Amino acid sequence: MGRRFGRLTRTAAIGCEAMDGPLLPRDFFDRPVDEVAPSLLGQVLAHRTPEGEVAVRLTEVEAYAGPLDPASHAYRGRTPRNAVMFGPPGHAYVYFTYGMHFCVNLVCGPDGTSMAVLLRAGEIIAGEDTARARRARSSDRDLARGPARLCQALGIAREQNGLDVCGPGGPLTVHEGTPADPALIRTGPRTGVNGAKEVPWRFWIDGDPTVSPYRAHVPRRRKKVTVDD
Repeated sequence: MGRRFGRLTRTAAIGCEAMDGPLLPRDFFDRPVDEVAPSLLGQVLAHRTPEGEVAVRLTEVEAYAGPLDPASHAYRGRTPRNAVMFGPPGHAYVYFTYGMHFCVNLVCGPDGTSMAVLLRAGEIIAGEDTARARRARSSDRDLARGPARLCQALGIAREQNGLDVCGPGGPLTVHEGTPADPALIRTGPRTGVNGAKEVPWRFWIDGDPTVSPYRAHVPRRRKKVTVDD
């Protein structure tokens, strides 16, 4: 118990310092998506809600390159669902998937290019009690391990879609953390995508326990329809 308490105390101290630190500027996001994505590893995403503030150190992300990327939500053009992707960089694109989960992306690149980085996993560094109340059965490692868990732990849902993460005083912000050691950054295919599945645009910190496992795309099985004679 002593070791765990000591680790959580140090993590909380780091989290408080990170949330008091400077916000990432908009020009950080106004770059090609494959440059922004690895640069986000080690940075801090914080969300302030009435229940409390939770912050996560990002450990795993994926890049999506807009209309040129078959795996991107923007591949087939602008829709009401993905409209935020076609706006200015430094905004949150939140979408609902599988009828039960939310995922959060950060829009990047010049206005209108619809590039975005999916935030896949991280380590809770502040607000662990609040995160645990939202994910009561999770271990420390699993609190924000995976994009849906990350959103649940931070209380991110449809209402956060379109928020400016670079604006001072906003509820959802990205702060300067400690960038990941380049020697520890690994790349590989993106998880569960069908189009452009060979593109190595998943980035993670090697050896970090909060990184989610890789899963290849599995086609959905369609039920066979039988017709009685």
